[in-house]
Amino acid sequence: MVYLFVHVIWSVKGRQALLTKPVRRVLLVHLQKDSGERGIKIIAADGAEDHVHCLLQLMPSQNLAQVVKSIRTMSADWLNDNKLLASALEWEDGYTAYSVSPSGVQQVIDYIGKQEEVHRSRTLESELESFDKFTGPQAH
Repeated sequence: MVYLFVHVIWSVKGRQALLTKPVRRVLLVHLQKDSGERGIKIIAADGAEDHVHCLLQLMPSQNLAQVVKSIRTMSADWLNDNKLLASALEWEDGYTAYSVSPSGVQQVIDYIGKQEEVHRSRTLESELESFDKFTGPQAH
């Protein structure tokens, strides 16, 4: 069996704080349900008002860029079609992705689950800088 785990982070265009807690809650439930129906396994998802974190388990035949594009397109379309925000949501063009070893999956799940707490004291930029110190940049 092949396990490919990837921690993916993407942000709202212009880093606008559009993803309030109630919006994130319904978005993340929908994200996991819709992605599962499309054969995309999201192990954990959460975020802050301006960005989203997902831990994905990819199948060997899945392409990371295509999976992320699918999730991002579907989520923006769903939010906009359902008029859950005062203005239309757009994602920044890029995203950041970090591979995760099977032994690190629980640590990443725990980290993703604490996003609200993490972002009380740090920005997305400082979060990514700390990741890059250990792994090197992986932006796409």
